[in-house]
Amino acid sequence: MRRARPGAPPRGTGSRALTSVGAGADFDRSVAADRTAEQVPVTVKEEHTQSKLWHITLSVSGTETPLKEVRRGLEQLAHDHPFLLTSRYANDHAEIRYWEEARDLHDAAAVALRLWGEHRSSAKLPPWEIVGLEVIDRETYHQRIAEGYGPPPAAPVGVHPY
Repeated sequence: MRRARPGAPPRGTGSRALTSVGAGADFDRSVAADRTAEQVPVTVKEEHTQSKLWHITLSVSGTETPLKEVRRGLEQLAHDHPFLLTSRYANDHAEIRYWEEARDLHDAAAVALRLWGEHRSSAKLPPWEIVGLEVIDRETYHQRIAEGYGPPPAAPVGVHPY
């Protein structure tokens, strides 16, 4: 799966081409060769951003669709997206809950907002629109559960009618 800004062309497909630039009249090749031989390789320290788990609740809604078609589409989505925890559905809306691994909330939300549209044709999902999105980190999810005011734990796992 390609991850980039929406509408951004893939890298290397732009119309710009690489060109070479002449060294100039005062360029001394012997000095440049000596400097190149004496250079010590420089290591660049890469900053590795730790990803974390985010609990996603995605709500979709639209025109009425036969329950069998909704269920089959959500079951296919669960097969295509292995981290899907549970789905609840009716003939005109559904709620999907799952865990997403991402660097930050913005990345997790962006992936979640693409989930329905990207799987709409492959899983034959209804042509519904996203009407709600909740993204919370793992600690907040567990704190809500412990305090008894959060969503009930995603059990039983699977696709269920409301």
